[in-house]
Amino acid sequence: MISVKIAIDRKREGGALETGEIREIVERFSAGDIPDYQMSALAMAICCRGMDERETADLTDAMTDSGERIEWEGPSADKHSTGGVGDKISFLCQSIACACGVKVPSLTGRALGLTGGTADKLETIPGFNAALSLDEMRDVVERVGMAMTVQTAEIAPADRKLYALRDVTGTVASIPLITASILSKKIAEGAGTLVFDVKRGLGAFMKTQEEAEALAASLVAGARRLGRKADAVVSDMDAPLGFAVGNANEVAEALAALGSPRFAKGRRIPEDVISLSLDLARRMVSLALSISPEEARAMCEERLRSGAALAKFEAMVAAQGGDLDAFERLLLRPVHKFTVQSAKSGVVRSIDASVVAKVALALGAGREKAGDAIDPLAGVTLALSRGERACVGSPLATITCSKSPDRLEPLAGEIMGAFGF
Repeated sequence: MISVKIAIDRKREGGALETGEIREIVERFSAGDIPDYQMSALAMAICCRGMDERETADLTDAMTDSGERIEWEGPSADKHSTGGVGDKISFLCQSIACACGVKVPSLTGRALGLTGGTADKLETIPGFNAALSLDEMRDVVERVGMAMTVQTAEIAPADRKLYALRDVTGTVASIPLITASILSKKIAEGAGTLVFDVKRGLGAFMKTQEEAEALAASLVAGARRLGRKADAVVSDMDAPLGFAVGNANEVAEALAALGSPRFAKGRRIPEDVISLSLDLARRMVSLALSISPEEARAMCEERLRSGAALAKFEAMVAAQGGDLDAFERLLLRPVHKFTVQSAKSGVVRSIDASVVAKVALALGAGREKAGDAIDPLAGVTLALSRGERACVGSPLATITCSKSPDRLEPLAGEIMGAFGF
């Protein structure tokens, strides 16, 4: 049996941990044989001293093996985003890839802080089950071709336990630990191809291009080392993606972007969302089907244009219990609204994604701590995007919530301040 203290001391001094050491530590921690204070100390040592590519892959593999692994027949792929504001990309790119003949098993997250949660957004569709068992997930993927569900207790339980410590000990911001956390879940879900959308900017966890590129490189290297095809993009998160920020409004915008006539009524189609979605879907399809990027791009564009991608998303929603007719009625419910008008004329040069996210959170669209309730209809809908012109008195955005209307007017000033001219 190894000495955890010796391992902590060696990592604190900048040394490398051996493969067997890492595996034993993860196994014993999962079993409750290593106290939290020692695992926290090791996480801090890793946060300060880092891990090389081999160590990171070993940690990922050990955390993956702490739970069940799923395997799929035929080409499969998934996309992971590091989180952003107005990020409804998964709904499009995964539906497009699925329509191209790629299985897409996807473990999604919930909102916490400024980062929106894909599962919470989907759960605004009445009846939608975003907490499938592994057997239910397998069934939906085999029948429809794609599923979106939260991490279950069977998937990488060591990651869940370690993240709870990292969250309270200031060791979240470590590229090796972030990489192992993301990859352990993605490897366990069985996708043969992994594409990463690493956000960079005001509304992202990684604020600089250099930080984002380092994480992207680590994720791709780790995935490839563990036998997956992998690619990554670094995308802009200085401004929100699309016009809708919230939960139900983001799902409706995604449906409009997928080409749904009933959800497109009265909505602007977000070209930035479509562009990034096609780029990510093209990478998923090219790698999974072993075809050229050009052939994959043409296939993805056709599947979006023809409505095949929309049909896949609708089929997944139905297979997971969701009712889009009831969702359409939900969007018609009365809400408290406030239209934010421009105090000046000029071209919109910037829209601070972090400010928009904070307003959406204050309206009830997110969680400040785990367990907080979410208002499905709370959020922000932008009237303009960067590069467009505003006039005095013209709308900049509309903010909505189902309750606490007294919050609207004070938050309107913050939204106005998010716009730079």
